[in-house]
Amino acid sequence: MNIPTRIGRRYDAHNHLQDERLKEQRTEILRAIEQERVELMVVNGSRESDWGEVRELARSCPRVVPSFGYHPWYVRERTGNWLKELRDYLDQAPSAVGEIGLDRWIKDADLPGQEEVFVAQLRLAAERNLPVSIHCLRAWGRLFELLRTEPRPRCGFLLHSYGGPVEMLESLAALGAYFSFPGYYLNERKERQRETFRQVPADRLLLETDAPDQPLPAGMVRYPIANDAGGRPVNHPANIGVVYERLAEWLGEPPERLTVRVEENFRRLFEPVLHARSSTPGA
Repeated sequence: MNIPTRIGRRYDAHNHLQDERLKEQRTEILRAIEQERVELMVVNGSRESDWGEVRELARSCPRVVPSFGYHPWYVRERTGNWLKELRDYLDQAPSAVGEIGLDRWIKDADLPGQEEVFVAQLRLAAERNLPVSIHCLRAWGRLFELLRTEPRPRCGFLLHSYGGPVEMLESLAALGAYFSFPGYYLNERKERQRETFRQVPADRLLLETDAPDQPLPAGMVRYPIANDAGGRPVNHPANIGVVYERLAEWLGEPPERLTVRVEENFRRLFEPVLHARSSTPGA
């Protein structure tokens, strides 16, 4: 592998730039993204009400790779027309599917609804061979069963902010999984999650911010944003640069080598979307 003499372009595999908490700072955020040499960032919709905002961001900013999906937290909000609407958004521009998933951590989780919506979206991604970004909390066994028995996209799928058992890495990778590391795992109490990422196959590692969620430790934040209305820290998407630097340091890997490896992995997983973008004028 040829290693460049300077750090190359960076990729954020998962964020939510459309979130209201980032709206007022959008112009400054995009300027900071450029400063941090971010080539592409996957912006994930979470429900019907924010898919339009994701679409508009992709139209106005070439660094945005749009992704449309129903997050398990919001499945009770879905309309009877949600799946047709999702197909329509995927038809409008080269895009991925996500954020989708299963979550047994949230209170009063609609588990049957979550599974119904997850399977429908996974099948749609497989039908179109689109990368899919998956959220999972406290449902790893069931998620694995569904991934094993249901159709999957040939290009693979992303387990964003992977927090599952280290023992499942090999089996999930065999099904096509990629695993993205969020800056939140740099917090001291996340030692187990960091150690798991030491075992992630080299060709399956990606990085993410999950902005505006999952903030970095306060002392590592390069781009601060004021806390939200509830007093919770807000994560800036340009903090992806810190995630690259600190993860390379923690893994004992030259930053240049990690950057090249992540770019190769990102472009392999999202190749169907990137190819369609290059073939679609104005996409």
